[in-house]
Amino acid sequence: MARPPLKRVLLKLSGEALMGDGHYGIDPITVDRIATEIKLAVAAGHQICLVCGGGNIFRGLAAAAKGFDRASADYMGMLATIMNALAVQNALERQGVETRVQSAIPMTTVCEPYIRRRAARHMEKGRVVIFAAGTGNPFFTTDTAAALRAAEMGCDALLKGTQVDGIYTADPKKDPTATRYETLSFQKVLSDDLQVMDASAVALCRDNKIPIIVFSIHEHGNLTKVLGGEGTVTVVTN
Repeated sequence: MARPPLKRVLLKLSGEALMGDGHYGIDPITVDRIATEIKLAVAAGHQICLVCGGGNIFRGLAAAAKGFDRASADYMGMLATIMNALAVQNALERQGVETRVQSAIPMTTVCEPYIRRRAARHMEKGRVVIFAAGTGNPFFTTDTAAALRAAEMGCDALLKGTQVDGIYTADPKKDPTATRYETLSFQKVLSDDLQVMDASAVALCRDNKIPIIVFSIHEHGNLTKVLGGEGTVTVVTN
């Protein structure tokens, strides 16, 4: 089924997507490759904003399970997302893409504070805006932050770049019989606990009628294809 092209989108990248083949940290080659995908999409006329996770550096929930105070651990995870945002910004600007990082935790020596109208204006001018530090509150994931910012920015869709080309009935790397969903309803994702994004993020997208599009970020040119209504994806919608 043909999909309409998308003008303005939020791209959610997990921290793990920035690790490459490593087990920790930021892989510059992987970040440069993702930056190239974003550059191609911007050159094609799309307005892009991003939210990066921080799990490649620090994961608050895992730390809390080991005895950290949950709120403090979540704040530490927010700082990890700022490191990732600055790494992506650096890669984009080295490729000539104007970029702004806006943090939900004020940190004016390294980036702008999050201001919705300013972010929208940046996007209208063709700049890529990277939202860092989640929502600025503990107990909320970067998935929820992505859904929130997508709603605030009036995005046509929330794109989740993953290691595979959609949502499957099982992990396709472990189960060769797993099949890919073409479309899913928000209700099925929630009722079947499909782990596309956390439940708060899925519900927020459902309530604001923002489709979630899951695709592979590692296939060259795929982001631009998906934004143009092509490519292999799973679409979660009402």
